[in-house]
Amino acid sequence: MKKLWGGRFTKSAEEWVDEFGASISFDQELVQEDLQGSIAHVTMLSANGIISEEDAEKIKSGLQTLQEKAANEEIEYSVKLEDIHLNLESALTELVGPVGGKLHTARSRNDQVATDMHLYLKKQVQTIIMLVEELQNALLTQAEANVETVMPGYTHLQRAQPISFAHHLMAYFWMLDRDKQRYQESLKRINISPLGAGALAGTTFPIDRYQTAELLGFEGIYENSLDAVSDRDFILEFLSSSSTLMMHLSRLSEELILWSSQEFQFIELDDSFATGSSIMPQKKNPDMAELIRGKTGRVYGNLMGMLTVLKGLPLAYNKDMQEDKEGMFDTVKTVVGSLKIFVGMIETMKVKTTQMEKATKNDFSNATELADYLSSKGVPFREAHEIVGKLVLTCVQKGCFLMDLTLEEYRAVNDLFEADIYKVLDPYTAVERRNSAGGTGFDQVRIAIDKAKAKLNKEEHA
Repeated sequence: MKKLWGGRFTKSAEEWVDEFGASISFDQELVQEDLQGSIAHVTMLSANGIISEEDAEKIKSGLQTLQEKAANEEIEYSVKLEDIHLNLESALTELVGPVGGKLHTARSRNDQVATDMHLYLKKQVQTIIMLVEELQNALLTQAEANVETVMPGYTHLQRAQPISFAHHLMAYFWMLDRDKQRYQESLKRINISPLGAGALAGTTFPIDRYQTAELLGFEGIYENSLDAVSDRDFILEFLSSSSTLMMHLSRLSEELILWSSQEFQFIELDDSFATGSSIMPQKKNPDMAELIRGKTGRVYGNLMGMLTVLKGLPLAYNKDMQEDKEGMFDTVKTVVGSLKIFVGMIETMKVKTTQMEKATKNDFSNATELADYLSSKGVPFREAHEIVGKLVLTCVQKGCFLMDLTLEEYRAVNDLFEADIYKVLDPYTAVERRNSAGGTGFDQVRIAIDKAKAKLNKEEHA
């Protein structure tokens, strides 16, 4: 098969060399974006008198036929034709004849592939934003149902203070909101057009780059042709935002894994998101949460790989940049899949409220309530902290908890303790009283949920 760029060459590469250099095995993912860009390009060529209207209509008709064939997976790709651009140009020429070769007027594969990736990422980032919002809604639903569900809060994975389970879930709502903002911000840099930059220097043809940008829904164009074909910052930004999102999903995965264990028994994941063991009949493994936790590493790897590919490249295009696509495609697939799985896991998750409450009563997570109690009666907090520390030590030595000490034992340490201390020590009361802005108090959690719902509703109707 004759190379479309082969006029200068007297010798063909061996088949295995072609296979090593080809990208069609993965960049066929860009087929619809490539055809979309070509339709805009040929429309502009005709509008500016660069090719005839008749030729343009013939080419456009062929491109639309290829769009249908691509949608039905009826296009056959060849490694000999290297990439998606040359494969589609060859398929077009087969459909419409030699006039198909006019499509490449005033265009290079360099600005063509950059345009494809801008179009692709714009669509995928919008999908990811929508899925993040679906997960936020799932978290909100569970939070609304569990405002007064009390659980142990942890630091260092040690029980620290009792909190509302809804408060814990809402922490992830706001993490996801920042993730969404990062993606939304990135669209400003994704939604610009490199088309018309040529190989690196623009073109002598009287093209209208603003017209193709408008036809493709871009908000503007790259102002420098060198920058247009060599910029991959928008992919790096996507990979970085995705790494942060996956880190958040991985943290929540870890908590779901812990909470669903026999040791915690705080939640039960739906059977749809768990698997069994081939040897142990009793097992119910949180495999989907574990997979998301594991897949986070591959998204990090895609970011580091891309940074490394770009770090020493001179302007403008270099073949190294062919390595910009597989990590991007893989990250899209991983993020989209992880979000869809997470929506299902959260929506179907059963919360074991009794077990959570029980856990708060068999520990010392209410110790801070004692220190605050004394502090509110005028004892300096540091002194109150030491007094309560000694009371905890007494309980540890006796094998009991703070609620088990008698009022006489409390008053023997400090006569400011009154009978109301047992109500203060109750985990439910401890959570209810923490009503500072953004705190775990039930009223504050309800306020946070209302704010979150209003924010989502505003964004959905923006």
